[in-house]
Amino acid sequence: MQHSAVSTDTRNPWAWVSTLYFAQGLPYVAVMTLSVIMYKRLGISNTDIALYTSWLYLPWVIKPLWSPVVDMFGTKRLWIILMEFLIGIGFAGVAFTLPVSFFFSASLGVFWLVAFLSATHDIAADGFYMLALDQHQQSFYVGIRSTFYRISTIVGQGALVMLAGYFEEKWQPLPEESMNYTPLAWMIVMGTLSAFFVLISIYHRILLPKPTSDHKEQRVTLRNVGKEFIGTFTSFFRKPGIGVAIAFMLLYRFPEAQLVKLINPFLLDSQTAGGLGLSTSQVGFVYGTIGILGLTAGGIIGGIVVAHGGLKKWLWRMAWSISLTCGTFLYLSIAQPEDLLTINICVFIEQFGYGFGFTAYMLYLIYFSDGEFRTAHYAICTGFMALGMMLPGMAAGWLQEQLGYQGFFWWIMACCIATIGVTAFIKVPASFGKKQS
Repeated sequence: MQHSAVSTDTRNPWAWVSTLYFAQGLPYVAVMTLSVIMYKRLGISNTDIALYTSWLYLPWVIKPLWSPVVDMFGTKRLWIILMEFLIGIGFAGVAFTLPVSFFFSASLGVFWLVAFLSATHDIAADGFYMLALDQHQQSFYVGIRSTFYRISTIVGQGALVMLAGYFEEKWQPLPEESMNYTPLAWMIVMGTLSAFFVLISIYHRILLPKPTSDHKEQRVTLRNVGKEFIGTFTSFFRKPGIGVAIAFMLLYRFPEAQLVKLINPFLLDSQTAGGLGLSTSQVGFVYGTIGILGLTAGGIIGGIVVAHGGLKKWLWRMAWSISLTCGTFLYLSIAQPEDLLTINICVFIEQFGYGFGFTAYMLYLIYFSDGEFRTAHYAICTGFMALGMMLPGMAAGWLQEQLGYQGFFWWIMACCIATIGVTAFIKVPASFGKKQS
């Protein structure tokens, strides 16, 4: 259903590619990471945080199911602008739910809506990118879009968390009043996000180009979309090695899917509770800034080494990298260091190992999706990718509360057997991923 990019618009892609992918990444970070830190600061248990925020992955799991709707109604440009405006309204809704007594269920409901809006924005933005740029421009700006997506992660997990921490510390509330000031600090953060998305929707209303190929698909109906989807979906499950592939998609990140839900609670919890007792601002710097830099560096280096040696050569090293570096949190739970340097180094190592190991995962998805329906099959793969994060994360909080942080991190190390186990069954050509001379 995609058209080739045909546009006489002379607007510089720098003016919108950067902002579009910054706006794409920010809601995901807010829904999946900011919500965890916010709920922890507002006194929600680890069990409830992990269970209910894991459900927020669902829109990204089932995203391929409603992507044809974006083709059937309106233009990609219109979808982008509309979704950004509604996301802004959604974050305002989260802010207004925080002072009420039933804030947890109310804010979760709004986050759920924001997640669906964000997933829809992803569909429209990726489609628009291919319509508004020719093939050469798509290749040229792919690094720009990835960089600004990454910057949005640093802003979301770093700057916004530190902003909340700044207001928490600035007011220095009395113990009995602390929960009054904490919602106010997070209301400011959500209000900031709301204002940003309303403004960025206006900006994109003005600056996004209008490619002639960006129009609703006239020949698309629910009937033929359904028929096409069923055929594509069926062909995916008939691919050779589908059982091993799905197992790999679901289990390669089995340890990390649980770990990621408890990293921020562990950093925030007091030492008597088994955590490290960091402030909100410190968590924003340690995990949201240093951690993201490690993740980014690991991903970049992973891409470089695969380009030189191929995925097959590096697959096992990447699997061990994503597994063994989880041990840094086991060390932190045993030693409970108070100096930020040690904590920063450990978080950097774990996130670097994850970024490096995740390269193998993404490249395998590309390899397995190759064929006649590669775009649709890759979308299905990303659904399994999100499901692989969603399901294990649900029980992670309960497990941690049963085992304590130290016992939980021992469990995470044991779960690395799943990563190594599924890797043993993966087969890829020696040349895949390797730069051809």
